[in-house]
Amino acid sequence: MLGAIAGDIIGSVHEYSGTKIKDFPLFSDKSGFTDDSVLTLAIADAILKGCPYIDSVREIGRMYPDCGYGGSFYDWLFSDNPAPYNSFGNGAAMRVSAVGFAFESMEEVMEEAKKTAEITHNHPEGIKGAQATAVSVFLARKKEDKETIKKRVAELFGYNLDRRIDDIRAVYSYDISCQGTVPEAIISFLESTSFEDAVRNAVSMGGDADTVACITGGIAQAYYGTVPEEIEDKVLGLLDNRLKDILMEFNERYLLK
Repeated sequence: MLGAIAGDIIGSVHEYSGTKIKDFPLFSDKSGFTDDSVLTLAIADAILKGCPYIDSVREIGRMYPDCGYGGSFYDWLFSDNPAPYNSFGNGAAMRVSAVGFAFESMEEVMEEAKKTAEITHNHPEGIKGAQATAVSVFLARKKEDKETIKKRVAELFGYNLDRRIDDIRAVYSYDISCQGTVPEAIISFLESTSFEDAVRNAVSMGGDADTVACITGGIAQAYYGTVPEEIEDKVLGLLDNRLKDILMEFNERYLLK
């Protein structure tokens, strides 16, 4: 899950820049966590507490009202009567990585990912994006090889994962849908040689960089087994104590056993 947060923070300064190169500084004085990290940690918090996802997302989400939420999500977050709004936005996928780390069967991962999505993103594509991301993390954590991950995810969700990053990069632009984000994020992982390379792939496509890199980063951490120490140190230094405490407790319970 640290990998997802690292991807978010690294991608945060590239969200609207249309970056199309891999050779960029990983961090700058403008780097910071966004709604991707806040909601990723809210889902982790719900798993730790055993409480409904909606409760933790609304509790923690409201603590960070200016972290970059989309308009529909913001209205839902502060509504007195929150209801799902049939979204297929990539917010369903960017917050789900903890599910892939915490649960021990494909069936559980699929069901829990659906639950995290449908509190807001109850469109079939929103649910599918969350499930595909969580399944990718789960398979990577279980040490499946990349070809197996690619085949399983393509079969389950119908995504075209045969494209190459260079070809995607040439035509890709900002896209906030699950169907226009999740396959690209998975391909960024599949074509990588390391955690850092995966995140650089994600950012370099020039899309919704923090979210694509958040999704990619979660999968890459699960597969490569770690986040480089220099990246981890920088990320931990940019989180406040509340978010850092959730991250460390989740790591101790699910990643360090």
